[in-house]
Amino acid sequence: MSVDYLSEIPTQVIISGQALSFADIVAVARQHAPVTISNKALEKIRAARMVIDRLAVDDSKKVYGITTGFGHLSKMRISSDQQVELQYNLIRSHAAGVGEPLTEEVTRAMMVLLAASLARGHSGVHAEIVLTLAEMLNAGICPLIPSRGSVGASGDLAPLSHLALTLIGEGEAIYQGNKLSGEQALQQAGIKPVSLHTKEGLALINGTHLMEAIAVLAIVDAQVAVRSAEVACAMSLEGLLGSHVPLDARIHERRGQVGQIVSATRLRHLLRESALNASHQNCARVQDPYTLRCAPQVIGAVRDAVEYCATIFERELHAVTDNPLIFPDEGDVLSGGNFHGQPLALALDMLAIALAQLASFSERRVYNVIGPHDWEEKGSETTLFLTPHPGLHSGLMIAQYVAASLVNEIKVMAHPASIDSIPTSAGMEDFVSMGVTSAHKLRRVIEQTQQVLAIELLCAAQLLDFRLPLLPGTGVQQARQLVRIHVETLTKDRVLSHDIEALVQLIQSGQIAAIE
Repeated sequence: MSVDYLSEIPTQVIISGQALSFADIVAVARQHAPVTISNKALEKIRAARMVIDRLAVDDSKKVYGITTGFGHLSKMRISSDQQVELQYNLIRSHAAGVGEPLTEEVTRAMMVLLAASLARGHSGVHAEIVLTLAEMLNAGICPLIPSRGSVGASGDLAPLSHLALTLIGEGEAIYQGNKLSGEQALQQAGIKPVSLHTKEGLALINGTHLMEAIAVLAIVDAQVAVRSAEVACAMSLEGLLGSHVPLDARIHERRGQVGQIVSATRLRHLLRESALNASHQNCARVQDPYTLRCAPQVIGAVRDAVEYCATIFERELHAVTDNPLIFPDEGDVLSGGNFHGQPLALALDMLAIALAQLASFSERRVYNVIGPHDWEEKGSETTLFLTPHPGLHSGLMIAQYVAASLVNEIKVMAHPASIDSIPTSAGMEDFVSMGVTSAHKLRRVIEQTQQVLAIELLCAAQLLDFRLPLLPGTGVQQARQLVRIHVETLTKDRVLSHDIEALVQLIQSGQIAAIE
């Protein structure tokens, strides 16, 4: 994968106009790494601002968002003495978001992405805006941003407007655990509010930074989920005495699908030196169910989908997505549509669909693991629901119910939002991406996919305990031992929610994914 979740997370992030990395975003969003704006970036910012300052005093030129209104109101001319008021009006009028606030990590990712985009020198803001965004991140000020309200077309207007409110000393924010006004938060942190100038309000809100923030974090988590799913699958395959033959490299090379080849290679490595496999070499079973036999084909397809999505967002990490764009070398100001979220929305929907397949595939293995089923060879089956005391104890029966419930919900959320469009701005914005809806759904899909995979780890480890003293492959042994550090073998009925949550956290930590 082009984005490696195991990449070293930097201890600080320097914005110099370059493309940020996924690791940079994770560092700021989740590890609170400090942010610095380089002198190189400040030079680019100032060069672009000089172009805007020249245009701002020339009422004869018609430049979108500078000497005109916005959207359908771009037909209205704005005189030079109204241009600053226009920017404040824009921020306040567009701060119309509703719903629960964005999480801190998503908000921080938005802030660093916005700062990096403005620092590329094509937006025309003063350097103070980018420097203040960095100060807010470093101080731990988290603007309160309602999560709903963006159609993902002319930028994430409503969410970014709520972010911008805090920047100018309005709105609300969380600082040192307290909910404060934007003015109070800045004051307590010793940060001066930004005073807006021509075009700056527009530059702050005309961007894809909410979609991008959610997506970058989601792609990192999706990579962990795929690698965790391969480990869980290997555990289930060993527990069910599945054949290793379908993992033979020659089979996968004859198809040539990259993700499939990678998944097959990893599964073979996880299953190496398996005493369990050696124990059933002469069994009568010819073929296993698809969730074992076709694991590289299905998980590999998800790998390929994650890789595609990562490529889309790697490009966006070098983008400037506000409008109009300033090109200081030529002195041009060009009005276009980089703010449109369609490339991101399609990728976000694809990722949700791919993860729905991963979760559904896992749940079917859970169903088989807690068997026994008719397809199992006589003598290989274990106690139904994997309890040592069936009847009096229900064992892991309801864990599979929970997985089925989660998969049902995931399938509903996998319906793409990007195929819908509701025109806005009196028809000027006549086709919108709905990419933020795609992003919000994806966050829930990832959370619930992690829960399904945790249930498979729980059940597969229990089945492997039944197979003792025979040991599975080396990688599977490591996985079972890691699970047992966090969750004990089930000897009698107990509350399973705590076990599942412990394994969700284990997956999120990346430790399961890191097993080789």
